[in-house]
Amino acid sequence: MEHREPTTFADWHAINTLLVTYAEHVDAGRYADVGAMFEHATYRIEHSDGERVSSYEGSTQVKAFCEQTRIYPDGTPRTKHVITNVIIDVEGDRGRARSYGTVFQQTDEFPLQPIASGRYVDRFERIDGTWWFVDRVMSGFLLGDRSHHVVWPGGTPVAPEP
Repeated sequence: MEHREPTTFADWHAINTLLVTYAEHVDAGRYADVGAMFEHATYRIEHSDGERVSSYEGSTQVKAFCEQTRIYPDGTPRTKHVITNVIIDVEGDRGRARSYGTVFQQTDEFPLQPIASGRYVDRFERIDGTWWFVDRVMSGFLLGDRSHHVVWPGGTPVAPEP
């Protein structure tokens, strides 16, 4: 096992807070807030076929990606993102995290069930004293019934405008 300098609790907590705040914003349907979290970042999805990667840059594109999710009359996607197995490493003003995310959904017509599970690999930077996402890769998906969740034409996220 390699030797690493200890991460300060304040840095660990700030990065962990980003991870769980992302989930909270998505589950509340606050897609502008999700986008704002990725102002300085690339947001990528490695699709389960192993061949395609969807990539979004910055706030506007990340918000547009999120808006491809079905919103219900209560203003939410009726989901709960659960973030687990979190490992955070910090070196100076740069940080990395690995975690698992599982998405549960329930609607009036759709019983509570997991609809997706995968892995997040994130990079962070402290910019002007505040931690920010600079890269997120989502991969390793196990997928359930997402028919009540996404509104992707042909089952694939719409690519951002060049």
